[in-house]
Amino acid sequence: MHITLIFLLISIIGLVMSLFVIGFLPSLVSLIWGIYLFVNAEEKTISGARIIAISTAGFLLPIIMYLNTFGFSLPQKDNSDVNFYQQILSTNYSNLGIDIFNPKEKVETEDETLLAEAEPEISKEPEETYFINTDTFGKRKEELEKEKEIDDTDVKENTGIFESLDSIDPKEKNKGGIVSIAPSDDDMPSYGGLPVGTLLVAQYFREDDHNCNPVLVLQNKTGDICRYECRFIARAKNGDEMAISDKTVEVVRDGAVFVFEGRFDKRELGGRTPDAYEFSISKRLPYEKDMANYVSVYTAVEGSSALLTAENKSGKKVKVDAYVLFFDGEELVDCMWMIPQNTDEVLLEPGTAATIQGDAYYRFDRVETFYTAYEAIEALKTDN
Repeated sequence: MHITLIFLLISIIGLVMSLFVIGFLPSLVSLIWGIYLFVNAEEKTISGARIIAISTAGFLLPIIMYLNTFGFSLPQKDNSDVNFYQQILSTNYSNLGIDIFNPKEKVETEDETLLAEAEPEISKEPEETYFINTDTFGKRKEELEKEKEIDDTDVKENTGIFESLDSIDPKEKNKGGIVSIAPSDDDMPSYGGLPVGTLLVAQYFREDDHNCNPVLVLQNKTGDICRYECRFIARAKNGDEMAISDKTVEVVRDGAVFVFEGRFDKRELGGRTPDAYEFSISKRLPYEKDMANYVSVYTAVEGSSALLTAENKSGKKVKVDAYVLFFDGEELVDCMWMIPQNTDEVLLEPGTAATIQGDAYYRFDRVETFYTAYEAIEALKTDN
């Protein structure tokens, strides 16, 4: 009787410890002894069966929590500063709505979650912004330095957006269904502000018959995972606002390079081309969990198309936002926003892959791909 009570207490203690992943060993011991006592008992009792049931739960719980975090692979270091033990606790309890290591970021109720999504809380930390002013697009800093060394006689002045197209022999304008040279303007003035710790890697401006697109390539060097928001404003020569384009990049790891694309429909611009544009970028803590370490993205070029494949190696649903930039030499000729999916929810199921195709309408000789990945949280369902 006493031995049964002792191992019942051990099994309960092991189960409680298993809630923190450290009850594996005591649960295993009590399970073995529980089975031994039950098999050899002259009379089978509920107490003996209870030891086996509680010990089995305590034995399996740490295994399930590990598999839920790392699957069948060895522990993997993510981009945070926590160790693998903390990753297990964070992953499993975050699924229950409990943020162990960042309790201040937890949203307490579903109503508060909806409110937080509708009106995001502005970070209370002072946000410093620095401003840049440039009048050249499609040129990285090192390329600008090289251009200073070029003799002016070797530089062809671009007096019109479609000048390069008009100078091409009509027979050469279409090859393989794509225009040989894309319409673009590398002399669009721009000005704007960037949060401190955010670097401007490159910037471009492209135009076609339907859209005007300023494109920024940025890098997060803040030391934190950030959510970025950008507002582009197209302005006329007199400074009047012509149109606005708002964009968001949900989750950007420290050190990652990402893209903002402003998209202005020429119908909104009255058929005119902006004389300048400004941009305003802010950052805050992300709402979603970064999953970039669990996703692989590949881009292949076939003819006039880019095939982007994303593979979700995690046990969770993941959303991948990707931008593919198409270049002809150093000139940006197209920019495509691609979201690979294999469900109706525009996401990747656990352990699956998906491919999306983007068809370019202009000649290009290379592509550059930038992507972010984060855990896909299903939208809350409400009854009408």
